[in-house]
Amino acid sequence: MPYGFAEKLFDKVPVGTRVIIAPNHAEPVAFSHPALFEPDAKALAAASDRAATLEREAAAAATAADQAKSAAATAAHDAAPLTASVRKLERLKSRADAELASAEKALAAAKTDEAKARAEDLKQKAAAKVAELQSELDTANADPKLEAAASAQAAAKAVETKRADAAKAAHEAKLALEPVSVFISRKTQRLYVRRGFDSTLEVPITIRNPDKPIGTHVFTAVARSDAGLRWTAVTIDNGDSAKDALDRITIPQDVLAKIGPTVLPRSSLIVSDEPLNRETNYRTEFVVVLNNQPQGGLAMRAHPTDVVARRNSRDDNNFGSGGWRGWGSPYGYGRQDGYGRQGGGNYYYQQPQGYYSQPQSWW
Repeated sequence: MPYGFAEKLFDKVPVGTRVIIAPNHAEPVAFSHPALFEPDAKALAAASDRAATLEREAAAAATAADQAKSAAATAAHDAAPLTASVRKLERLKSRADAELASAEKALAAAKTDEAKARAEDLKQKAAAKVAELQSELDTANADPKLEAAASAQAAAKAVETKRADAAKAAHEAKLALEPVSVFISRKTQRLYVRRGFDSTLEVPITIRNPDKPIGTHVFTAVARSDAGLRWTAVTIDNGDSAKDALDRITIPQDVLAKIGPTVLPRSSLIVSDEPLNRETNYRTEFVVVLNNQPQGGLAMRAHPTDVVARRNSRDDNNFGSGGWRGWGSPYGYGRQDGYGRQGGGNYYYQQPQGYYSQPQSWW
């Protein structure tokens, strides 16, 4: 892909747009099939209500955690002098215990009456010192301020655990309202699910005639319809037709129950002979590359610093910290917002120039 064109494409594609890069002309066509996910209005409404409820609970848990943390800090500050005193007494007590042990050892080893008397005197003094320090330590540890600080710290830890659990639940509920991306690989015989770049599910899948090529097909939910969703299909690689490819796949019912009811426009199902590319990560959509085509920068990835693209001002609202533009491409991978981003508002493609200068026939 010529660098100039790649830069323009990168700049114009908003977050969530799916771009398909194919070796030959490929055009989306209207498509329907029983295997394609269909939403359920009641499930969507319930998911929305659940997300709102969990978000409120997460906010309340965060407030409670902040309050508990503040209370623990105040209690610890009030108890700081006592804490320092306890630590000092513990060090002195440790030394006294060592002196007592040494005195007992010397007494056991004494041979003469004079040596025994001297060792006994040292032992008694050491024992008295140990007892005195233990008494002071017990008194200090019993101070209400220390007990309050310990109790506040334990309460803060418990509330923080609840906050983390509530935040996780709210995040997962929010993801259920994002378009879902599903990838099925004949190579690995597995089904992968992502929502909002988060990997949410990976399960084995049954594909009839698993040794026979199935091709690469991208099914995209483009809009709502009276029946549920309107889908398109794009076939990129040789193999079965889009219909025959879906006919060969059996998706487990429990997986369908998790995905189907809350599927939204912009959701996708990608079926391919290929496995996921190793560059699939938490900042990408599915990265799948056809093994019968040039791999370009995907195979030659280095760490150059001479390929830089300028970011214009209208991208400001879309820039995240290390986020990806989110192309779901079965052939290449998507925008990398902030990937290798430097000061001054620039971002780096982090690819060798050759990635954008592949033969025209590749695209």
